[in-house]
Amino acid sequence: MSTSPPARPSSRLRRRGLLKAALGANAALGVPTLWAQNIRDVVLQHSGPPVTAINQIAEQASKDLGFTVRMQAVENADLLNRFLSQSSAIDVADVSITFMKYLVGRNVLQAIPRAKIRNLDQTIPLFVKGRYPDGRVASTQGVAPYTVLYVTGQDAKSFADGETEWLSGIPSVTNADTLGIRPDLVGRPVASWADLVDPMFKGKSALQDQPTVGVIDVAMALESRGDLKYGNKGNMTRAEIDKTINTMMEIKRSGQFRSFWTTFDQSVNLMASGEVVIQSMWSPAVSAVRARGIPCIFQPLKEGYRGWGYTFGMMKHLTGLKRDCAIEYANWYGAGFQGAVIARQGYYSAQPENVKKFLTPAEWDYWYDGKPAATDLPDPFGRIAIKAGEIRDGGAFWQRMGNIAVWNSVMDEDRYLTRRWNEFITS
Repeated sequence: MSTSPPARPSSRLRRRGLLKAALGANAALGVPTLWAQNIRDVVLQHSGPPVTAINQIAEQASKDLGFTVRMQAVENADLLNRFLSQSSAIDVADVSITFMKYLVGRNVLQAIPRAKIRNLDQTIPLFVKGRYPDGRVASTQGVAPYTVLYVTGQDAKSFADGETEWLSGIPSVTNADTLGIRPDLVGRPVASWADLVDPMFKGKSALQDQPTVGVIDVAMALESRGDLKYGNKGNMTRAEIDKTINTMMEIKRSGQFRSFWTTFDQSVNLMASGEVVIQSMWSPAVSAVRARGIPCIFQPLKEGYRGWGYTFGMMKHLTGLKRDCAIEYANWYGAGFQGAVIARQGYYSAQPENVKKFLTPAEWDYWYDGKPAATDLPDPFGRIAIKAGEIRDGGAFWQRMGNIAVWNSVMDEDRYLTRRWNEFITS
C-alpha cells in the first residue's frame, strides 16, 4: 500500500471546480460570477463589426463577470483580414457565418465544447437543426448556419456533416435582410426584388459593394424578373455568375445604379439625402435614417428574405484561465443582455427567449411580436428610434425568419465571382 501523499488536483481541475462553485449575484442571469481573485486581471479583446461591437455590451459584461472585456469595432471589409493575419491580437469575435468558410481549418479558431455552453438549448432550431420550429426544413441556398456550426473534433479542422460535441462558434446574432426604400419618394408600391433593377428607379438605386451580398441581391431581382433560374443563388456555377454579371453590366450601363456603398454610414447618407430611393440595406441603417425624422422602410418582398448570422468565436491561442473566462463570456453573451441591445437596432438574438427579460414589454412586442409600439422606443444609445404606434416592417420574428429564400454566402467559385464582380464595379 502506497504511503505517498495523495496527488493534488491539477490547476485545470482546481480552476474548473472554482468556476462551477462560484455562483454569485449574477446567478439570476444564468451567468456564474467567477472567483474575482483569479480573474480580476484577465482582459478579453472582442472584435466585431460596428453594428454588434457596441461598448455598452462590453461594459456590462465586465461589470457582471468580474474581468475586463474590451470591444473593438472593425468594418466587415477589414475584419476577415484581421482574423487571418492578426488573430493573436483578438481573443473573441463576432464571426459572420460566411467567414467560417475561410477560417475553419486555417488554425484561427478553436473548437468550443458543446457541453460547456449553457444557452445552446435556447438557440433557435434554424441554427442548431436547420429547421423551423414547425419542422419545416430551412433553405440551404447559400451558407446556412447549421452547415457551419459543427466541426469534426477538438482540432476544428473541418466542418461536420451533422451534429457533434464541438462547435465552430456559438450562434449569436441574426436577421432577415431585404431592400430599404424611401416610401415618400418611390412613387408606387414596392413588393418584389425585381424593383431593384426597375428602370423606374434609374439613377436612384444602390447596391452593397460586397460580391457575396450584392450579387445575391441582384440574383433575387433577376430571377424574380424572369431573366434566369438559378440552381442555388448562394452557390452559382461559373455560367450563372457570367450571366448574372453580364446582365448587371448592362443594367449599370443604363445608369440604373447611383452608388455602390461599402460602409454603414454611406448607406444611411444615400437614403437620407434622397439620392437613392431603393437599395441593399441593413436594419440598423433603416433605423438610423428614421432617427433623422426621414421616412424609410425595410420593405418585405414576396420572394422572401436574404438571411445571415453571426457566431461568437474564440481564437486558437486562448488557453488556461483566459479560455475559461472566454467560455463564461460566451455564456453571458447568449443570456439576454447583449441580445436586448442589438434588438433595439433591429437585429435578432439566436436565443430570443433569453432576451425577453431584458426588454420592456413594449420593446418585446414591437421588435419580436410584430405589434404596434405602445410607447416611443429607444435605439441602443437611448435616442428615440420608434414612435408610438409604429409596426415593425415585416411583422413578427418568425414571419421574417420563417421566410428566408437564401443565406449570405461564400460560393465554391468565390475567386471567380470576386474577379467578375470587380470587372462589374470598374466597368
